[in-house]
Amino acid sequence: MIRQVLFTEFLKLRRSKITWLSLLAFSLVPLGGGLFMWIVREPGRAAKLGLLGTKASFVGLEATWAGYFGMLVQAVGIVGMLLLSVIAAYLFGREYSERTAKNMLALPAGRHWFALAKFCVALAWFGAIIVFCLAESFAVGALLGLPGLTAGIAARGIGEVLLASGISFLVMPVTAWIATLGKGYLPPLGFAILTLLLGTILGATGWGKWFPWSIVPLFAGTAGPRAETLAPASLVVVVLTFAVGVVATIVQYRWADNTQ
Repeated sequence: MIRQVLFTEFLKLRRSKITWLSLLAFSLVPLGGGLFMWIVREPGRAAKLGLLGTKASFVGLEATWAGYFGMLVQAVGIVGMLLLSVIAAYLFGREYSERTAKNMLALPAGRHWFALAKFCVALAWFGAIIVFCLAESFAVGALLGLPGLTAGIAARGIGEVLLASGISFLVMPVTAWIATLGKGYLPPLGFAILTLLLGTILGATGWGKWFPWSIVPLFAGTAGPRAETLAPASLVVVVLTFAVGVVATIVQYRWADNTQ
């Protein structure tokens, strides 16, 4: 049964334009990082082209592979959380917005399979984008001729990007639950904006390591000094958040009435 449901979900995704639009949007992340690397390396030429604003600050940023990976971790962490919110809103909210939930929930299959299949599709969708982003990053860095690329730096950079992406995915199921609870696109997107703001604010306090949506900004360094490693408590928090989100979504699918 899960294979049939998965096949259907992937088929719906293949026919959707949002998959390609999300890939196109996320492809700007390595390009943006490459632009900043070029500005740091060529400040004079960048100023002549109007790319170096008077308020721009690149203190401490070096045009090296280590600096490039550091920027990627920040961008992938924050943009990744936003993209995953869009993915969750689309996969879980479209059934209600397009009024197909009544058809899906009436099929002779356990409702939990639909929820699990959508999570699998979200993982495959986001994972493919991250792999493409990493490949594009190496192409951009090679084109710029950034110095300092070693096997160790490459492995660490890839690992940190994957870790930031993984943490972002672990907090996504709560947004999926909000989409099923709110029965549409807008509630999960509003929830995503709220949690992003709260995550950034609380990340600057001592409570950040306990708030799931602050952990990615803390690790990426967008909410203050970057945390090179995550405390065990923070890892437990995001894992529990994932479990609660998945269970809540399944329960919502199984027991909520469909009034369409």
